[in-house]
Amino acid sequence: MLKGLGNLGDMAKMMKTAQDMQGKMAQMQDEMHTIMVTGESGAGLVKATATAKGELTALNIDQSIFSGDDKEVVEDLILAAIKDAQEKASERAQEEMSKLTQGLGLPPGMNLPF
Repeated sequence: MLKGLGNLGDMAKMMKTAQDMQGKMAQMQDEMHTIMVTGESGAGLVKATATAKGELTALNIDQSIFSGDDKEVVEDLILAAIKDAQEKASERAQEEMSKLTQGLGLPPGMNLPF
């Protein structure tokens, strides 16, 4: 199509690829709000659900942890479950990003967006 233009043909192809990538990135960012991950602590006594963007959406606490007077333990379990959910959200976001950038020939571990 653009053979007679030398390197401009490559530039046009690169621009098209960049535009496609931008569209896919926007779509992926939207999807991150619908992908859910669950973190837990205390062998599942406390579960925190978050989106792949790291937004906490639900917290489920087993009734049995309220039987004692150890408020600090309950607080620690809640924080641990939330932290676990956030870590899983971050990992899932990286997985989704890897799927998106896989065909671009980028070096492994290159984080996008910049």
